[in-house]
Amino acid sequence: MRTMGVEEELLLVDAETGKVRPSAGAVLNTDRDDALTGELQQEQVETGTRPHTDVQDLQADIAGLRRHAMDTAAELGMRTAALGTYPLPVSPTVTQHERYQEMLERFGPTAGEQLTCGCHIHVSIDDEEEGVAVLDRIRVWLPTLLALSANSPYWQGEDTGYASFRSQAWNRWPCAGPTSIFRTPERYHALVEQLIASGTVLDRAMIYFDARLSAKYPTVELRSADVCRRLEDAALLAALARGLVETASREWKSGLPAPAVPTAVLRMMSWRAGRSGITGDLVCPHNGKPAPAGKVIADLVSHVEAALSDQEDRELVGEHLAALMARGNGALAQRASFAATQDPKLNRKLALLCGIQP
Repeated sequence: MRTMGVEEELLLVDAETGKVRPSAGAVLNTDRDDALTGELQQEQVETGTRPHTDVQDLQADIAGLRRHAMDTAAELGMRTAALGTYPLPVSPTVTQHERYQEMLERFGPTAGEQLTCGCHIHVSIDDEEEGVAVLDRIRVWLPTLLALSANSPYWQGEDTGYASFRSQAWNRWPCAGPTSIFRTPERYHALVEQLIASGTVLDRAMIYFDARLSAKYPTVELRSADVCRRLEDAALLAALARGLVETASREWKSGLPAPAVPTAVLRMMSWRAGRSGITGDLVCPHNGKPAPAGKVIADLVSHVEAALSDQEDRELVGEHLAALMARGNGALAQRASFAATQDPKLNRKLALLCGIQP
């Protein structure tokens, strides 16, 4: 059975004021387990689970890492927040690392303002040939994962009208977003080399495709999702991601071609997913026409149903998905928190927004 792992980026907020704090260095120094890593901005840290074959074990690992991050931050008077963007005005502080400082110099505000938190899902593959075949076939479903995870409606204190404004901010990078069909590992690597040779991106780590071959692990890495406000939603995404990878591999081995959806259409599908989330319309992967989000999400589950059943994930996916659709994703929860908050004190508002499960 394929393994899966989850990386989550989390914000660091002051426990009293709710304001973000550029204290990642202090948190990492306090982290006795070395379970946390730094990121572009000093107001965030990243966690990464071990590989798992069982979704419930993965969910427990996510919970443990979130608890560890919260406890470590608490030693310094902070808490962590699983939010795709910080909801109030902020001027991020780029980490004092040579690579990050070079990114700031080269990309200016695109790097300097990039305080966003994503959820990256790794699913194991046998080799790069299978990996590229998978990338070619899952690309049409990545916007649906974004819609489910959407957890960033606010940017610099304003409601953007988007469910995921993180996806808008992230796609300012010149190397981010959907990709065309590769067909072979050679063509995948040739494109990566061409991007690096352009002198625009720094290195392979800046290949920010919505899905890519991992440079560290024998996995494909799905990168389209916001960090999820609730850990069970992150587990749901991982189960669906594994289902997509397994389904794509089976289609490839059966000789079924990858859906010939133009990259420009995929970009529009991603924009629509970031705008709508799980309310309103998404763009249907089958015909490129608008369809209710619930219908497109149901089509995704139907698409991977055989793989979910074989991996014994069908029941869990059904339960977690039903719960998410009933209560809403992170974007809806954030807006509901703001609407319900009459207390003008900043810490009350942020306490509602930043509360996450241990």
